[in-house]
Amino acid sequence: MSGSIKSAQKSAKPDLASRADRHRLYELSVQYAASEIEFVDAAFRTLRGRRATLLREDFCGTANVSCEWVRQRNGNRAIGVDIDPEVLRWGEEHNLAKLSPSQRQRIELRCENVLKTPGQAPDIVLAMNFSYWLFKERKSLQRYFRRVRESLAEGGILFLDAYGGYDSFREIVEERRIEEEGGFTYVWEQEKYEPVSGTLICHIHFEFPDGSRLERAFSYDWRLWTLPEIRELLAEAGFSRTTVYWQGWDEDGEADGDFKPVTEGESDAGWICYLSAEK
Repeated sequence: MSGSIKSAQKSAKPDLASRADRHRLYELSVQYAASEIEFVDAAFRTLRGRRATLLREDFCGTANVSCEWVRQRNGNRAIGVDIDPEVLRWGEEHNLAKLSPSQRQRIELRCENVLKTPGQAPDIVLAMNFSYWLFKERKSLQRYFRRVRESLAEGGILFLDAYGGYDSFREIVEERRIEEEGGFTYVWEQEKYEPVSGTLICHIHFEFPDGSRLERAFSYDWRLWTLPEIRELLAEAGFSRTTVYWQGWDEDGEADGDFKPVTEGESDAGWICYLSAEK
């Protein structure tokens, strides 16, 4: 009897997937907050000849990037905007809680629609991780860009990212091993691409050493916007100039994380770039 009880207790132990924190796994496998802040900080200074102070992070999620911004310099302030109260609570408990009292005073989280965000005009607005792709019609994305432009301070800049390449139109699964937190596998699935509407359905899964899997930890229903479309919509929204920053390659053929202004890109299977749109 005792052996049966022990076996039952052992089998009832939660697997790694059921104990995993999906937001923490996302930050470890998708976000590179320090590199992102380093890029936008340097790009703004190059374009404007001064340092930015107030940054607004649209679709901020856990506000990881906003926290990195206020850590960067004593005068930096950040506003994080997201419509999901659950992810904002997580950010409060896990990211803002790690800030010093003075840093915490310089960051504000707002549970609001990014189309309706009022308040002080930021120097920088960020819309990263392809979050703005949830606007699937031209008129809705143009409206968002126009609202951002109206909200920016004089000389303000919107920073975006985008991805593409011929693999972006395919239904594929890609895996990448992450060593932090005991190790896990990040799985990116492009489940469906529909060419008439441009709809792209994607999921993030996580797999663990014990064989368990966190299925569809995050799912996205996007439109796959191309760079010409994005640039045209930014111009129609009134931005004066848009710059594309292309990532280089190291001697081993791996992405080097160094994004530089370009007028022409490369026809790769998969690429990621940044864009700046100046008010």
